[in-house]
Amino acid sequence: MTRKEIQCIRITQMENILNDLIAANTNLSNALDAYEALQTKVKKLSDYYDSNTWSRDFSDDEKGLLPPDLKRGVLSEDEVFDALSDYRELYARMLDIVSKGLRKGTI
Repeated sequence: MTRKEIQCIRITQMENILNDLIAANTNLSNALDAYEALQTKVKKLSDYYDSNTWSRDFSDDEKGLLPPDLKRGVLSEDEVFDALSDYRELYARMLDIVSKGLRKGTI
C-alpha cells in the first residue's frame, strides 16, 4: 500500500469516528435534556410512591373502588420501583462514565 492509500484509509476511519461522535453527542444531549426536565416530576412520583396516599390509592384499587378503565400502572409496585431504580442506576452510570473519562484524560 502506498503512503497516500494508508492516509486515505486513516482519514476515512477518523471521519467515521467523528460522525459517530457528533451523532452520539446529539443523542446524549437530547436524552440529558429530557432527564433534566423530568427531575421535578420524578421527585413527585417518588414522594407519591413512598406516601400514605399511594397506599390508600393502591388499597382502593384492590377493593375495586376505582374506575375499571383508569390507567393504573403507577399502582403497580414493581413497575414504579423498577422505573425509579433504573433512573437512579442511570445516574450512577453517568457518574461512572464521567469519572472514567476524567481518569483516562478523555474529558
